[in-house]
Amino acid sequence: MNLKSINPYNGKQIATYKQHSQSQLTNKVQKTHKAWISYQQSTLAQRAVWMENLAQQLLLQQEHLAKIVTEEMGKPLQDGLAEVKKCAAVCQYYAKHAAAFLKDEIIDTDAKKSFISYQPLGIVLAIMPWNFPYWQVFRFLAPALMAGNAGLLKHASNVSACALAIEKLVYDAGFPEDIFQVLLCESKNLAVVIENPLVKAITLTGSTQAGIQVAKKAGELLKKTVLELGGSDAYIILEDADLEQAAEICVNSRLINNGQSCIAAKRFIVVKTIEKAFTKLFVAKIKAKTYGNPTEPGIDLGPMARTDLRDELHQQVIASIKKGAKCVLGGFIPEGKGAFYPPTVLTQVKKGMPAYEDELFGPVAAIISAKNEDDAIKIANDTVFGLGGAIFTKDLAKGELIAKEKLQAGSCFVNSLVKSDPRLPFGGINQSGYGRELSLIGMREFLNIKTVYIQD
Repeated sequence: MNLKSINPYNGKQIATYKQHSQSQLTNKVQKTHKAWISYQQSTLAQRAVWMENLAQQLLLQQEHLAKIVTEEMGKPLQDGLAEVKKCAAVCQYYAKHAAAFLKDEIIDTDAKKSFISYQPLGIVLAIMPWNFPYWQVFRFLAPALMAGNAGLLKHASNVSACALAIEKLVYDAGFPEDIFQVLLCESKNLAVVIENPLVKAITLTGSTQAGIQVAKKAGELLKKTVLELGGSDAYIILEDADLEQAAEICVNSRLINNGQSCIAAKRFIVVKTIEKAFTKLFVAKIKAKTYGNPTEPGIDLGPMARTDLRDELHQQVIASIKKGAKCVLGGFIPEGKGAFYPPTVLTQVKKGMPAYEDELFGPVAAIISAKNEDDAIKIANDTVFGLGGAIFTKDLAKGELIAKEKLQAGSCFVNSLVKSDPRLPFGGINQSGYGRELSLIGMREFLNIKTVYIQD
């Protein structure tokens, strides 16, 4: 069966892609390994030149690349442009800092000389989602290639054009042939790649269930994995918060990428004394957002990526309402074509409802009332996830303490929306996954951290 690319704005088929056979997948692994053997002769300086070229190719082709992502998954055009620019930035970051990150570290022991050396593992298989079709890939690709690894990409089936565009960019930048290849196949056909002994490690961004399946398979083979999975990020709004600022940031975080982001704000936990005031501001600001054709300027939200995802989200909303949540905005499937879902706000959300327990992967906000600060922190941590979280307060010392010691998540922000940054490690805990991407720490995830000990 061919892979299909469907425009979520109008439901029209954009293209089909013939899947690689099992033998073709194996052949691609072998070719990439052969390329990797030769790639070990390249210097860090040469790789930095290629990586800088890759950044420039992204910037030169940004309008074309943004158009592809808008057509394939409905991202507003200006958001697609921002995503491409962020990819260029991560390429430039690793081109600049890789030499320092990979430098041998001398350790004082009883040896004549002892040090830690950072060596590439080989082929890293990346299994990536559709919501940020470029950024998710580049935050693995840039550090992996700079470190001397090779890459294979199994992208989400509905963004195959994005995947092939990335592959072309790599070679337009001057990287050696076959050092990075795209695998066109469904997830169920990927076992032959995961099992191949030439594939040394796997990075996956996706659902918790997908992560469990890949981790189980990789674990049987003793292969290293990094998993960035789902999230139900809690944003705590305390009594002394600047409500205008908090509401603006919370709305923007909830609606980023049409609400389809692992680190988008999902649960808004508000201390009861300010709940009405915050909710009023939040609803007014989210109501002012526009949604429609993602290619038009000024559109804040496009359609969701697929109609089945939209329908699943709506069922979560309906189930929450049946259990007592109150829908104060949105909560319906619009008439007409496209996978649209309006900005939706649920209040009176409580434990046991999908809006409290599950990840809402779309433009739906769950407002949860807390008795006080301690109760808000308790509710925030009452989740199986642990990707990101935020606290809004004018008391920065208190905010820092909560972020550092009390909120259980991989990334905790104060008076800001949660975001990924090449300079900072990114990842989660619990069912949001393990391991880290980005920064020095992310680069070293897929390296052999080798001890070298020399004695007379």
